[in-house]
Amino acid sequence: MRMPAPSRASRRLVAALALVLAVPLSGIAPATADDAGTTPRLASQRQIALATPGDFTGHGFDQCVAPTQTAMDTWWAKSPFSAVGIYISGDSRACRTQPNLSPAWVAAQVARGWRLLPIALGPQASCQPRFPRYKDDFKISNKPANAYAAAAAQGTVEADKNAADAMAYGIGPGSTIWYDLEGFDLTNTACRESALVFTSAWVSRIKAHGYVAGFYSSASSGIKMLDDARTQRPGQFSLPDRIWIARWDGKADTSTTYIPEDGWRPGGRMKQYRGGHNETWGGVTINIDSNFIDLGAGSVPAPEGRCPGTRLGYWKYPTLTPTSAQPTRVKVLQCLLTEQGTYSGPVNGSYDAATIAGARAWQASRRFTPSDSFEKRHWTALLSAGVRTIVKRGSVDESVHRLQRALNAAGAGRFRASGVFDAKTEAALRSYQSRLRITVSGVATPQTWNKLQRGL
Repeated sequence: MRMPAPSRASRRLVAALALVLAVPLSGIAPATADDAGTTPRLASQRQIALATPGDFTGHGFDQCVAPTQTAMDTWWAKSPFSAVGIYISGDSRACRTQPNLSPAWVAAQVARGWRLLPIALGPQASCQPRFPRYKDDFKISNKPANAYAAAAAQGTVEADKNAADAMAYGIGPGSTIWYDLEGFDLTNTACRESALVFTSAWVSRIKAHGYVAGFYSSASSGIKMLDDARTQRPGQFSLPDRIWIARWDGKADTSTTYIPEDGWRPGGRMKQYRGGHNETWGGVTINIDSNFIDLGAGSVPAPEGRCPGTRLGYWKYPTLTPTSAQPTRVKVLQCLLTEQGTYSGPVNGSYDAATIAGARAWQASRRFTPSDSFEKRHWTALLSAGVRTIVKRGSVDESVHRLQRALNAAGAGRFRASGVFDAKTEAALRSYQSRLRITVSGVATPQTWNKLQRGL
């Protein structure tokens, strides 16, 4: 059935959100929590807009019914996923009843660090037989008389409904709303054309509401339909800002052979590369589709701001001794020991008595046997020192810098510490986890940080 009309209180909320969201959104990062055992504060409306999904490159999943808070917290801590698809609107949803989904649920996930992918599943192509029809559902008509005008009107009405439902969940302008048009017979001209007209009208209207227009469909039908319109009939239809390609080829990327690589690039694609299957993380099993996301500017780190003028990241951190010390690495040591409070001398690259004394004091504080040498295990522990923040593919937290340097020191990787948790970081972390025989997830969990901070 259709979602109920907003109450008077809901309408007041919508008006308030509109005022809040009128503030420019640039430069506001989603709130995060450092520990899965700590309930995060609720995110602000500006943070929600930036996290739905904003600029992000990484792994996501979608599941019809929004999971419980316990399940979401567990998967944040244990799974490689950082984004979740949620069905917020549309009468063709199998999950129109959402027992967990609410404005508080949305704000809590963003505060935890999740990126959200709000999905609308309403009218479908007229030759799509699989979805049930409801008395108050729209249907794209394939009748010759006024078929396209009807489709355009339906697209406009559906966009109004989707925008209102998004606002009711606290998902305001600036967010991306994804319209889900399931696969259909692309060779059926009337069906294809009415679907294209409907989509064009929906895109225009959803953007008029201030949302970013996203579109999900199979690579061989809806996605190809839009790309053919882009290349063969430029300017005739309003096209979405972003596309979500359903192509279950098992490849975690955003490519498909059905459309050329120039479409919706850079930053306009994501791909559902694996269909419904069960995955279990932290003892919690959810039936999901798997997605790889590359949207906006991608995951972009903020300037680190530590140790000005001193390069901290290297591929290798060799053992330092009184007779064998590299000045560049000694500067790293001196700066980090200063942060740790065991050294107060100049950052000059000299492995002198004061530096050695600071290193010995730090070693003792971390239950290492004090030594005049600063070895691999010491580097690993020192470089990883700090808050044990959960980070994973797509993260740009300050912790990512620490993780990348520590993995290089531990011999698990040889890459630049960019501050972006990318494919190389994920591969190195998996290698490290495998070597230590802990859960291989590609997620820097508290257990992983514990191992690194012990110099293992």
